Amino acid sequence: MKKTIWWLIAVFGLAMFAFIFYYAMQKMQPERHPPLVVAPPAPAPPAEPQIRFPIQQESQEKPLPTLNESDPSIKDALGSLWSGKTLERFFHLKDFIRRVVATIDNLPRKKLAPRLMPVKQAAGKFLTAGNDERLAISPDNAARYAPHVRVADAMDTSKLVALYVHFYPLFQQAYQDLGYPKGYFNDRLVEVIDHLLAAPELRAPVKLVQPKVFYEFADPELEARSAGEKVLMRIGNENAARIKAKLREIRSELTRQVPKQ
Repeated sequence: MKKTIWWLIAVFGLAMFAFIFYYAMQKMQPERHPPLVVAPPAPAPPAEPQIRFPIQQESQEKPLPTLNESDPSIKDALGSLWSGKTLERFFHLKDFIRRVVATIDNLPRKKLAPRLMPVKQAAGKFLTAGNDERLAISPDNAARYAPHVRVADAMDTSKLVALYVHFYPLFQQAYQDLGYPKGYFNDRLVEVIDHLLAAPELRAPVKLVQPKVFYEFADPELEARSAGEKVLMRIGNENAARIKAKLREIRSELTRQVPKQ
């Protein structure tokens, strides 16, 4: 019996010794903490697009119409540039501002939507000369566009830009509605003008191919150009030069709107 008691005391003593030893060793070791997890910094919010060519908006004597109700006001304003007969002949006046904005935005792209254009298409068919490997744009084709070019030439650039500035909030709204909530339409307009001014001057004859229904430029580099550049290349060098001259006038007037630093 005594032997058993002493055996239990020995076991208990060893257990106590082990506990004390373990506890002492824990105190001797440096205190360990779980690694501090630092959350990565939150990404900075995207910077607002910088406006390059701000429009200096003048105070309005009376509020502008809403975009959806702007057609009558736009038609009256355009009457200071062209006669009513000219307007009816050359322009689509319904949803005019939306048409202008959508077409300008699409000019540097591969395709234009004729149903959205503010200007009516030239009368007559696209004229070609020759066939097969000698198929080319006919020299007579440029005459189809002469009436449109005369309308552009007759336009008072200063009045046009003043009209645009007056209605600018509606152009800006139409651009945002198009899918650019943070975009600035006047910057896009100047960008598109610069793009069109870069359209090449072509040497006659301008060769074509007709793989399916529509004609294409035989030169792959020309065919790869934007829809807007192709318009200028199709109307002939003389017409294109006159349109480019008007575009330079418009650009000059637009960029004068930038406040002096």
